[in-house]
Amino acid sequence: MTWSCARRRDEEPQEAVRRPAGTKSRPPGPSAPVRSARPAHPVVRALAMLAAFAGTVLFSVVLARLTLEPSAASAALVHSNLQPGRSIDAYLEHASTLEAARQLGGNLLLGVPFGVLLPVLLPPARGLLRVAAVTVCLMTLVELIQGALVTGRVFDIDDVLLNTTGALLGYLLIGLRLGRAVHPRRRHWWHRRPS
Repeated sequence: MTWSCARRRDEEPQEAVRRPAGTKSRPPGPSAPVRSARPAHPVVRALAMLAAFAGTVLFSVVLARLTLEPSAASAALVHSNLQPGRSIDAYLEHASTLEAARQLGGNLLLGVPFGVLLPVLLPPARGLLRVAAVTVCLMTLVELIQGALVTGRVFDIDDVLLNTTGALLGYLLIGLRLGRAVHPRRRHWWHRRPS
């Protein structure tokens, strides 16, 4: 049997196949074509994007309050960090368990909304590497502003790494499914090859 014949048989409607009386229908076998879920209705998609926009605005306000608020009391205690892992090691070795969990877990949680909201709000930003790239760019910008303009705040590369890890977790756990449910599936270059 050639491939074209097999494809024609698979594409026949299910109603055309007659079954003897009293037999149960079987689920399609491994040779049945897999159909991807359809994207949401345009109204649902617009509402989802509007909700994601509102969530992004709310998250931006929270992010600004957490990262750009001056902390004059800690100005003499904090130092910039350009070496990946140095701040994480310092928290794990010298801080209490509660303080380490608050600092490291807080930075992870701060990145999660990026992974959840970006795939819905910006369809071109869907994908693990794209979510990571957008998060790295935005959080590096926040850290640079922090270090340059805000009293008691410094640039810390580990914060960017933790935020990006949180964004990737948010994307893998929620954002990937949300993006696929709301927007049409992206056609990659290997899908567009001539047959």
